[in-house]
Amino acid sequence: MLRHFRGSILFAIVCFILAGIYGWSQEPSLAGVVRVVWIVLVLAVLEVSLSFDNAVVNATVLEDMDEVWRRRFLTWGMVFAVYGMYIFFPLAIVAVAAGMGPIEAVKLSLSHPDQYEQIVSSAHTGIAGFGGAFLAMVGLKFFFDADKDVHWIGVVERFLSRFGALPAIEIALLLLVLWGISLTLPLAEAHTFLVSGALGIVTFIAVDALGTALELREERMRLAGAIVRSGLGGFIYLNVLDASFSFDAVIGAFALSNNMVVIALGLSIGAMFVRSMTLMLVRQGTLSEYRFLEHGAFWAIVALGAIMLASVRWEIPESVTGLIGAVLIGLSLWWSVRHNRQSEESEIQAALNPE
Repeated sequence: MLRHFRGSILFAIVCFILAGIYGWSQEPSLAGVVRVVWIVLVLAVLEVSLSFDNAVVNATVLEDMDEVWRRRFLTWGMVFAVYGMYIFFPLAIVAVAAGMGPIEAVKLSLSHPDQYEQIVSSAHTGIAGFGGAFLAMVGLKFFFDADKDVHWIGVVERFLSRFGALPAIEIALLLLVLWGISLTLPLAEAHTFLVSGALGIVTFIAVDALGTALELREERMRLAGAIVRSGLGGFIYLNVLDASFSFDAVIGAFALSNNMVVIALGLSIGAMFVRSMTLMLVRQGTLSEYRFLEHGAFWAIVALGAIMLASVRWEIPESVTGLIGAVLIGLSLWWSVRHNRQSEESEIQAALNPE
């Protein structure tokens, strides 16, 4: 197992060293260094706890990708996650909301972190609408599938799969949810919430369509005898999915620190470990060994999407968000172990009693 996390451990060590150096530059004392390093550690744990379900879902996509694209996801995708979501994304929010340029936004984040945090937090309605809608689409698409023949929570999942043949049933359901929540918001916030939620749905449709188009193109090339390294569609999908998960972590990080450098270091460590966890799940064949683990992850994604959407009206602690995902995945893992044990016992009984 250690070999899967060797790169993440080295990356974390470098980040902790940088955190210590930054802490000393801000407060030249042992207490200043320890304080910054501790916050970075807690942020890393927060990112991992919120994104374990992300690792499982990522693994389902990576199973169909070759090793080249898997490595690109770990490297190029990591650059996108760190610089795109943990640094440029909050800066872009500040720049747009405050009507300032990117350089001014960087200066504001470093010199006036409280004001920087306030501006980012003020964009919560739009972020929650977009991210919640996208994640909800990811989860609902999995359960509204008429061809799905393995069910964990049988009563619910069989019921949902029956409606999978209806075109765009998950979109209709999600639009009703967005409309219902918007009725509880002031007019200006409701408009922002509905627009951002609609954009989240459109983004999912666009990414899903792009992935399907690339898969069809690769299949035609294979039939023509060409050697194809599949994975571009999945690579794009995974990075957009990661970005949606990161919305929640970025906003939650401000509960611990409003310093852009500290947040970027802590969440980057967590993101790196989540990617290593994803590759471990793929290479060890964990998803095929534990048949309900994937279901637990998608239920966790539906729950996270619902929490993000509901958070525009009700305040929900980050601990609750992480706990729900951990409980769902833990239960699905336990149920998978239980199923494997029962299957082994049935095979033994069949061997002992061939009649």
